[in-house]
Amino acid sequence: MCLAPGPLRKKYAIKVASWPEREREGTPMTPISRRRLLGTAAGAAAATAMLRSAYAQSPVVLRVSTSATVDENSAHHLWFQKFAANVKDTLGDRVRFDYFPNSQLGKEADIVEQVKIGSTDLMITGSSIWATVTPELGMLDLGYMFDSYDHASKAIDGGVDRDLGKLLRDRTGVSIIAWGFHFGARSVYTKAPVKQLTDLKGVKLRVLPAPAFIETFKVMGAIPTPIPVNELYTALQTGVVDGYEHDPGTTISMKLYEVVKYGFLTEHLFSPMCVFLGRRGLDKVPADARPAFLKAASDATVWERGIAAAKTKSSMQDLERLGITYTPMPTQERRAMQDEMATRLYAPFAEKYPATKPIFAAIAAARA
Repeated sequence: MCLAPGPLRKKYAIKVASWPEREREGTPMTPISRRRLLGTAAGAAAATAMLRSAYAQSPVVLRVSTSATVDENSAHHLWFQKFAANVKDTLGDRVRFDYFPNSQLGKEADIVEQVKIGSTDLMITGSSIWATVTPELGMLDLGYMFDSYDHASKAIDGGVDRDLGKLLRDRTGVSIIAWGFHFGARSVYTKAPVKQLTDLKGVKLRVLPAPAFIETFKVMGAIPTPIPVNELYTALQTGVVDGYEHDPGTTISMKLYEVVKYGFLTEHLFSPMCVFLGRRGLDKVPADARPAFLKAASDATVWERGIAAAKTKSSMQDLERLGITYTPMPTQERRAMQDEMATRLYAPFAEKYPATKPIFAAIAAARA
């Protein structure tokens, strides 16, 4: 519980005379009657109860972090706005938020640790960075795991969310309270044109610092270069990287179109946008308010998923107007990559992390 500041207390310098001193000064000790003692105790108890009641009514304030900017093309930002509005409608001022966008609280790897220990309560991000503490989550970032967001939705809602969420919660105490979507599949954006996979050979691409991303782009022939997303714009400007992989909405919200001009539609990843709530953060929410709090998150997720397709379309149209030239990935190359990923990445991953074997099977079944 986040407590409101207590009343200001004045400090007094008090000299307490010892018994002999009082006798010398001629001040007799006055005995305290039982009635007076009980009255004083009752008053103190009442004051303590009132103080506790005031604290109990104080609003809970939760710290929320995201690497995304405050922008209408940001899935993170729009989800949070809807969630906060839902909480306000159902819980009034009982739960409030301090929102820190644009990596204000640090790099995503740092925020993961903050959520685990409780110095930050909520983190809005992809599932990828949490694979650093629960490696099984990394399966969602293996290339071509999902064919579309419809496929992803069917698989995630069919039990993938439950199984991966339990693994994370059992190990870290952190819960995933929302499985939304980003605004568009992740594709490759570069400063030089790319029209086929062979054009990616030797290209330095910024990827998330997660093993699944690194291995995916090794298979695709690029040079994966892990860089925090808030450093990406400068890295593109200075030539540290030649391009990156991300979704259209993020490309607009972070103004990355100013330094890249080509989009190669690999659509290698239809990744979920997740909201992670730490154990201490959940404990701050009063027990009687938790059902409404979690429903607010669920309702925000349904709403956010519902606008994702339209947002994706408008984002790509906006990027074209802003000078991005898109090239579809050849169908035969996409099919070849899917087979390559299954052989070189999926099978070894499942062997290394046996808990993912039934999850791989569930995702494949959802494809049918």
